[in-house]
Amino acid sequence: MKLTFNILKSALLISALFLIKSHGFSQKESLELLPGSESLQYDAKTGIHRLLGNVNFIYQGNKMYCDSAYYFQRTKSVRAYGHVHINKRDTLNLFCDSLFYDGRTDKATLWGNVRVRDNEYKLTTDTLHYNSKTGQAYYLNYGKVVSIVSKEELTSKVGYFHPNTKNFFFSNKVVYKSTEVTMTTDTLKYTYSQRKTYFYGPTQINTKDAVILCESGWYQTETGQAELRKNASITKGKDYISGDILIYDPVKTEYIGKGNVYYRDTTEKVSFKGDYGFMSDTLNYSFLTGHALAIKELKDDTVYIHADTLYNYKLDSVSIVKAFNGARIYATKFQGMADSIVYSSEKELIEMYHSPIVWAKNGELKGDYIDVRITDTIIHQVNITDNATILMEVKIDTFYNQIAGKRIIADFRDNDIYRATVNGNATTIFFPEEEIKTDSTFTKKRIGMNRLYASDLRIDIDSSEISGITYIEKPDGVFYPLDKLKKEEQFVQGFDWKDALRPKSLEAIFEGE
Repeated sequence: MKLTFNILKSALLISALFLIKSHGFSQKESLELLPGSESLQYDAKTGIHRLLGNVNFIYQGNKMYCDSAYYFQRTKSVRAYGHVHINKRDTLNLFCDSLFYDGRTDKATLWGNVRVRDNEYKLTTDTLHYNSKTGQAYYLNYGKVVSIVSKEELTSKVGYFHPNTKNFFFSNKVVYKSTEVTMTTDTLKYTYSQRKTYFYGPTQINTKDAVILCESGWYQTETGQAELRKNASITKGKDYISGDILIYDPVKTEYIGKGNVYYRDTTEKVSFKGDYGFMSDTLNYSFLTGHALAIKELKDDTVYIHADTLYNYKLDSVSIVKAFNGARIYATKFQGMADSIVYSSEKELIEMYHSPIVWAKNGELKGDYIDVRITDTIIHQVNITDNATILMEVKIDTFYNQIAGKRIIADFRDNDIYRATVNGNATTIFFPEEEIKTDSTFTKKRIGMNRLYASDLRIDIDSSEISGITYIEKPDGVFYPLDKLKKEEQFVQGFDWKDALRPKSLEAIFEGE
C-alpha cells in the first residue's frame, strides 16, 4: 500500500522559476533588444521604455516575448502585455496574458491563463504572485500542477511555493491524482528536508488496494511510512482498521494503532477493540491490549471475548483468537472465564486454560481445563478435564445438584445440560423431589439428599434436575432426609459456587480492571 507523490518533488521547477532574484529583474538593468520588435520608444522625462509589436528581448539572461512591454527605469519595474512568454535557460517557459514586476518590492504578479512548464512539470493558474527576494510564489484562485512524465496531477484553490526550502503548501479543495493514488484533503503541505507530506482536515486517500481516511497526518515519500490521526481508518481488502492514531510501515507491512483501536476481518466476521493494536500482513497475525475485546458474529448471537491481551492468527483464511490474562466470555446464551482462552472458527471450539468456568442457564461447570464445542453460540458439548465439577442451583443459596469426577463430558440441548458422562471417581449429589397432592393440585417438595459414588456414571438431567443415573458397576450411595442432613455432607469435594463472578452483561466482563 505504498503511496507515491512524485509530483511534490517538483521543487526544482518552482525554484528555477521563482528564484529570479539572482538572475531576474532585481539586478542592475541589462536589456538586449532582439530582432523582431517593431519599435522601441523612450521617454526621457518619465524614464519609461516602451516596446511595441512582436516584442523580443533578453533581460538579465531571460528571453521575453510579448505584444508590448514597458520598462520603468526609476522604479526598475516592468509591465508586459499580450502573449507574454519568458524563456529561462532554454529549459523553463512561462506564459501569461500580462505581467507586472515591481523592482522596489521585488514582487511580481502574472495574470490570465498563467502557465509554467519545463520538460517534466506544468503549473497552470489564473493569477500567480511571487516575491523574487524571498523566492516565494503563490496562487489564490485555483491552480493545477501536472507531471508530464508520471501523469500525476494536483489541484487546489490556494497554493504556496517556497523554493529556498523546497516546501509547498496547498489548501482548499486539494485533489491529487496519479495512476496509483487519488487523494482529497483540505490542506496539504510538503516539507522537502524531511521528504514528508502533511495533510490537515478531512482527508481520503484511495490506492489500488486500500482506502485511507483521517483528519491529519503525514506520509514519508521515500520510505512510504505514514502516520494518520483523528478518525483515522484503513480499509484494505476484507480488513478494516481504525484508531485515534494509525502508523503504517509498508516495508514490514505492519500497522500500529493507538487509542480506540478497532480491527475487523469481514471474511471471518470477527473484530477487535483495544487501546493499542499491532497488525502484520507478513506474519498474518495481530494483537491488541488495553480493554481488549474480540467480537465474533454468529447467526443468532455475538460472542465477546475480553482479556488483557488478544491475539488473532490468520492461517489459510482460518481465524484463531487467543486471549491471555483474565480472559472472559460473554454471549446471551452462555458465559465463561479463565486465565487464557483459545477460539478456533474452523473447529468451532473454545479451549479454556487455568481455572476455567462456563455458565449456561443455571449450570456452572469448572475444572483444570475445559473445551466448549459450539455452533452459532449453541453449546453442543463441554469437556472438563481434571477436578471436573458441574453445579446446578435448585434452591437459591441452599441446595445445589452436583456432579464431580476426574473427567466430565456434558452434552447440551438448547444450551441446557441434558446429560453428563463422568469418567473416574464419579460423585453426584442431588436433592430429589416428590409430588404431593393437595386437594386438586400437585406440588413438588424436596425430600432429602442422595449421594452416589462410582468409577463412572452417566447422569440424565432435565432442567437442572437429576432424572436418571446409569452406571456400569453398582455405586455406593446414601440418602439423607432433610431433617437429618448435615451441612458438611451437602457438597462435593472442592465445592465453590462462583456465580458472583459470572458476567451477566457485556459491560460486566470489564469489571475489576
